[in-house]
Amino acid sequence: MKIIQITDTHFSPEKTHFNGNWAPLLNFIEDSGADLVVHTGDLTVDGADKEADITFSMELMRQVTAPMLIVPGNHDVGHFAHMDQPVNAERLARWRRIVGGDRFVEDANGWRLVGLNALLLGHEDEEEEAQFEWLRTAFEERDGRRLALFSHKPLFVDALDEGDTGYWSVRPAQRKRLYDLIAAHDVALFASGHLHWAWQGRFGNTAITWGPSAAFVIDKIEREMPGERLVGAVVHTFADDVKSEIVAVPGMTAHVIDEVIHEVYPRAAKKAAAE
Repeated sequence: MKIIQITDTHFSPEKTHFNGNWAPLLNFIEDSGADLVVHTGDLTVDGADKEADITFSMELMRQVTAPMLIVPGNHDVGHFAHMDQPVNAERLARWRRIVGGDRFVEDANGWRLVGLNALLLGHEDEEEEAQFEWLRTAFEERDGRRLALFSHKPLFVDALDEGDTGYWSVRPAQRKRLYDLIAAHDVALFASGHLHWAWQGRFGNTAITWGPSAAFVIDKIEREMPGERLVGAVVHTFADDVKSEIVAVPGMTAHVIDEVIHEVYPRAAKKAAAE
């Protein structure tokens, strides 16, 4: 079974900076013979506030002939409560109405593929608790299948026992809960996006893959992180185990967000300038 993971596409009908990467990415997906495509979030530039961004982006996703599963990113449904665009009922309802859900379970070829809404983590509310219960049930009822977990945000950036990384990864308390579930249930793969860095590693028996953005790389406005700066996709091949290959897709442009952030994300540009 072959799964193509794409992530952080940042499409918009108004802010069209990254839309040109769709045609070569679509060609790559169609030529790959993929059985399934998983999008690990930040489908849009600003779906958190603009319904048209989600609608436009989903029209592009429907051009893919293989089945596709999608989880949201922070630019799709919002982020932490103290940030400019917090996750709230309105943003979640918009995403769920247009896309059809914010998490998934898919069984195929002896595997259970699970996608979670990472933006619910860290709020310590009913939505977060309901998702943890859903995840525990999905793992416990896998009926002998191996598990692969897909998320927008990574479990950690530098180390499993690191402190709070703020914007970038799962907060420590929720990370511990996730890790305990992963360690108890033979999760073979944890695949994510969000960081705009491409990297592979392991913790325990679990392989980790950070999928490269399909839109842009980050130069100097954020710190260096593990991995490579590239745009592309990930090819996951599932058999008895899973093998993952990070691919720089031909024809895609590695835009540098530093050069256009004042146009695409002016709030983030103002914050970066203030710091």
